[in-house]
Formats: sequence, C-alpha cells, structure tokens
Amino acid sequence: MSDVTGKATTTDAGIPVESDEHSLTVGAGGPILLQDSYLIEQMAQFNRERIPERQPHAKGSGAFGHFEVTADVSAYTKAALFQPGTRTDLVARFSTVAGERGSPDTWRDPRGFAVKFYTTEGNYDMVGNNTPVFFIKDPMKFQHFIRSQKRRADNNLRDHDMQWDFWTLSPESAHQVTWLMGDRGIPRSWRHMNGYTSHTYMWINAQGERFWVKYHFKTDQGVETFTQDEGDQMCSADTDYHTRDLFEHIRDGEFPSWTLHVQVMPYEDAADYRFNPFDLTKVWPHADYPLIEVGRMTLDRNPTDNHAEIEQAAFQPNNLVPGIGPSPDRMLLARLFSYADAHRHRIGGNYQQLPVNAPVAPLRTYSKDGAMAFRKTEDPVYAPNSKGGPAADIERYAPPSWHADGDITRAAYVDHAEDDDWGQAGTLVREVFDDAARDRLVDNVVGHLLNGVSEPVLARAFTYWSNIDKSVGERIEQGVRAKADQKDPKADQQANPARSSMQDKA
Repeated sequence: MSDVTGKATTTDAGIPVESDEHSLTVGAGGPILLQDSYLIEQMAQFNRERIPERQPHAKGSGAFGHFEVTADVSAYTKAALFQPGTRTDLVARFSTVAGERGSPDTWRDPRGFAVKFYTTEGNYDMVGNNTPVFFIKDPMKFQHFIRSQKRRADNNLRDHDMQWDFWTLSPESAHQVTWLMGDRGIPRSWRHMNGYTSHTYMWINAQGERFWVKYHFKTDQGVETFTQDEGDQMCSADTDYHTRDLFEHIRDGEFPSWTLHVQVMPYEDAADYRFNPFDLTKVWPHADYPLIEVGRMTLDRNPTDNHAEIEQAAFQPNNLVPGIGPSPDRMLLARLFSYADAHRHRIGGNYQQLPVNAPVAPLRTYSKDGAMAFRKTEDPVYAPNSKGGPAADIERYAPPSWHADGDITRAAYVDHAEDDDWGQAGTLVREVFDDAARDRLVDNVVGHLLNGVSEPVLARAFTYWSNIDKSVGERIEQGVRAKADQKDPKADQQANPARSSMQDKA
C-alpha cells in the first residue's frame, strides 16, 4: 500500500483514481475491460504526447527572465519596452538548426537565439542566431537550403556532399559558411555565445521619424567556443551538454545575461549605402554605424515543464509592437508568414492561447472557436459592429512603411556599389581571424570535405574558398589532397568487428 494522504492521483478530469498499478479486469486473471476509462486515457494520451518537432531548430531549450533598459534610445523608437527604466518579462529559447530533437548539442551548426518579450503593448518576438548573417538572401531558396542540411531520401543519413553541393552553387552563403567553419561554429555553451537578429528592422520614434536597426545581444559571460575535437568528445560524453549547462547554472543562482546593443542607420542612408543594407548575408561595419547600448537581458528562472513552457513556445517575427516594424529584407518578410504558419501546423490554430504564448497586454480580438480554444469569446464576434466591440485605429497605429515601386518581377536585389558575395567573408578571414583561428578554420573545412564530398563538388569547394581568400583556399585544397587516401586504421575494425575478428583468427 502507498501513502496517498492529501495527494490522490486523478484523471485529467480531476476524478480520483483507484490504482496507478492495476488495470480493471474480470477477476485477478481475467481480461482487461473496455470500461477502464483511466487506462484508456493513459494509453491514448501517451500516443499523442509528442507534437511534431520544429522543421529547423528542433533541438533546444530555454528559460525565463527579464529585460531591463539601461540607456535612453527613445530618440529612435517609441516602443514601450525600450523606454528608459522599463523592465519586461521574457522567455528565451536556444537551439541547433539542422539536427533533430535527439541530436547532440555540440554539433557544428548555427545556434538559434529567440526571445519573446511580454510587453504592455503585446508580445514582441525576436528570432535570430548566434551569427550576424545567414546563408541565403531570398526565401525561395530557404526550403532547399534546409533540406540540403537534413537527411537524404534514400539512406536517411546527413550528407556533407549534399551540403557542399548547395553551398558551392550558392555563392551568397560564403559569409555564413565562414562563420560556421570558424571557431564560433561550436559555442562552449549557450551562455557563452552572442545573439543577433541578423535581419534589419525599422524603428519609429514618437515624432514619426524612421530608422533602420540591427540587434546585437553581447554575452556578459564572454564568448567561448569548443574546438572540433572538444565538440566531438562532448557529443559522446553528454549529448545534452548545452541544455544541462543552462539549466544547472540558473538552478544554482548563476544567472546568465546579455547586453543588447543596436546599430542605427538613418532612414535615408539605405538608398545609396555602399552595399544593400537589407541583404541578410551582409553585416554593417561598426565604423559606419557604431553599437549603441539599450539594456540587459537576464535569465533567472528555469521551466518547470519543458514541453509546456519551451517546446510549445511559439516565436514569430510578425509579432511587432508599435514603434517597431519590418524592413525590405526579403527573408524577414517571408518569415512574417512562415513562422506563424508553422506554429498552426505544429501546435494548433489556438497556439497563442497557451500560457507561454499568451500576452500580458489586454486582449481584444475577434478570433474565436477552433480546436483547443479555451479563452472565452464575448459578443459581438464581428466587425464593424454597433455593439461596443473593439475598433482598429489607423491614426494611432499606422503601419510602418517605406517607398517601393517597379514592375512585378522575379529578380535579385538591385546592386549597390560594393555588393558582392565574397568580400565580407574574406574580410572576416583576413582581418578578424588571427593566425591560430585561420589554422583551425582550414582544419575544420578539410575535415568536413573529407567526409564524403565527391567530385565535382569538391573542386567547386576549392574554388569557393579561394574566392573567399586565395591563401586559405590553397591550404584547404592541399590539406584535402594530402589526406584523401588516408584512413583511420581503427575504422574498419570498429565498423566490422565480426569480420575483423575472423581475419585475426585466420
């Protein structure tokens, strides 16, 4: 017998349960009865307790905290959460991009960096990565890019040949691939990496003046990374290392924090800036637009139910509050649709009613009904109406805008004076990396290319890196050619132990 004083198990309807161990049967040895509704509830719920994982960013975790404004940026935006002295609660999620939910935390991969701010004017969501750029600049290629990083159709294995095939046929990927293959491709922990929205956004101040901005979350713990060997070892030692590290540090009162800075570009500068400021594969040099401090994000509370509070957290860049808007960045504009659509498929049409996604701001919406709707609907349920229902206010909440004209077409961005795919990647290699970092970059790329990359993809990869930096490209080709015929002497034995054993006996 168990001691259940004060804590009797109940069904999901709150009805006390007779037993957690024994099904309802005809006698001790008889068949199970269909009328055992608690058993059926347990089995049916178990069969349905997994929701579809995210397509990219499936593996990850997060925590709750707050954002506190430490500087005055009201000259650039009227957004309530960025006004001096404001404190806003939030939830943040970190993730890997390509791996499934069970994949190791320390694979070489970009890391997602998503934040939901529960502001007084509604939820404001930022979705970004630990890199300030991305692989592509047009959303038409996004689905193809993600598939090239996932698994093959025939053998269900990830394939470096497929990855490099896509990258080398997409020169705009060069900047992000250089970040990925460099030291920051494997952060030591989520606490030790920066976060970037990467996209350009619009800020609007109280006078209606417009500015273009980029966000930079700088880790207060300092940037630290794993080498490829360290990351590989951690994959074996603890596949959930980053998840565990964040949870345990917060549990022990060591709360990680990030200082948010922005780069601010005057609205008029964008038209003739030396390269396209809305191109997601480019950064804005800090010499042109220095970092301006905004405030500090601190994570100080772990989830108590990871599924309810983190797995079902739905971040979407279309959640933009007054004072903040999108830009002509094509990838951002497509994501305004794509993220919310993914949540409706993955979690359900009423996903924003879940506690982790629900706003703290007053809710006045005409949305109603549907599966799992639990928020009460009040009449009137239509607009316009004469029954006292809420009304939109175009004068107070005019949409952010910019001028656009031209024929309807499918075309690349209009080139600016210094637009090219290789320049910023080359600058990163030559001016940001030191000699040791360049050596590690070469080693990382050589190791990656030796893992199943075939001709002519391999030849294109050598050209790709030579376009980034001639010296680095030559070193990568020499390294691959020199090691092409080398094999790990233990590999065959490890892969075929039975056969090796027979050969030894022979």
